[in-house]
Amino acid sequence: MQPTTQNPIIKIRRASKFFGPFQALKDVSLDVDLGERVVVCGPSGSGKSTLIRCINRLEKHEAGQITVDGTELSDSRESLTKVRTTVGMVFQQFNLFPHLTVLENLTLGPKRALKISDKEATERAMDYLERVRIPDQADKYPRQLSGGQQQRVAIARSLCMEPRILLFDEPTSALDPEMINEVLDVMVELAESGMTMICVTHEMGFARKVADKMVFMDHGEIVEASDTESFFTTPKSKRCQDFLEKILRH
Repeated sequence: MQPTTQNPIIKIRRASKFFGPFQALKDVSLDVDLGERVVVCGPSGSGKSTLIRCINRLEKHEAGQITVDGTELSDSRESLTKVRTTVGMVFQQFNLFPHLTVLENLTLGPKRALKISDKEATERAMDYLERVRIPDQADKYPRQLSGGQQQRVAIARSLCMEPRILLFDEPTSALDPEMINEVLDVMVELAESGMTMICVTHEMGFARKVADKMVFMDHGEIVEASDTESFFTTPKSKRCQDFLEKILRH
């Protein structure tokens, strides 16, 4: 499927990524508009996480172009600085610093990367902890929190950098079932606020509720990309049909 958007905030053109001889991404093209909510799904090993890791330059694509908010991604200091301040990421395993309190985890990035004062960083952190509904956990360490609370801290930490885009890499897959909804509720609120989001997830109920666009990947390729209603009601490819049948059965 060829992108048709004229002025996307994320523009990917024929991006390829290799790990040794293995090609993880094969000529992937995709547009994401400002304020658009995109859910990427597909079987394990299909390239979903690699795709979003290339968008924030945690992985380097070897061919094609990826442009984020008008900056083409490269190894230049200017490009890396722009993408780090424009794009936030929430990981599967939280990636919090265990030796820092929740508040310290949230203020570290803004103070170092954005050069804001301790006072402003703390006020910002408490605002976002309030937004994810755990301001009372500010002085605790990650090990003292549940998995759901840790993931909400991780979301708040990304928001403290005030990014224009948020990437989520299977943010609920490491959580116990009873903790999943508390994280998804926060993500739904973010989506409703107009945040540009790309979410790699198998939570299809969440996807149907918030996604503007669904992207199905398999073997490093985008097999299907369409609006959410069409994706779930009339998937075009047999691979996508089979995937949905299996995942919606559970």
